[in-house]
Amino acid sequence: MSVASDKPALDHEALLRRAFAVALQAKAAGDHPFGAILVDGAGAVIMEQGNGFTAEGRDMTAHAERLIATRASKTYAPAFLADCTLYSSAEPCAMCAGAIYWAGIGRVVFGQSEKDLKAQTGDHAENPTLDLPCRAVFAAGQRPVEVIGPLLAEEAAALQSGFWAERAKD
Repeated sequence: MSVASDKPALDHEALLRRAFAVALQAKAAGDHPFGAILVDGAGAVIMEQGNGFTAEGRDMTAHAERLIATRASKTYAPAFLADCTLYSSAEPCAMCAGAIYWAGIGRVVFGQSEKDLKAQTGDHAENPTLDLPCRAVFAAGQRPVEVIGPLLAEEAAALQSGFWAERAKD
């Protein structure tokens, strides 16, 4: 027997593409090409966040997902965030997954996997990617965090195309 839900069905692809647009804005501003958005239970975008490595003064922890989780936890109660979805251009790293978990965000939808990002970026000093799936981090927690992804992986990978090789020349 299925239970009817009064929650609207979210258009994961459209919302993920909005996170991709935020990543492109970050890249255009001279930052790393990562973006995240936070959507409430009704499907409204309530926050957007680009990567903040450069904007935050070369802060290695200023990942889009960590920054938006911090902002969200300062703004909303965990009970509200449990019904929210974070869309991210790339799979949240272990640090970001921890921040998402501690903020109380209930669902993550991501584009490019951490494993594929690591293969694409190599050992770039500004992005020493961990090959640790966010699902593994969330599974170690005491409450569930739903994960959907990778989704639109090729589009997500295109955001990184050529960026890290060019950045190595700087």
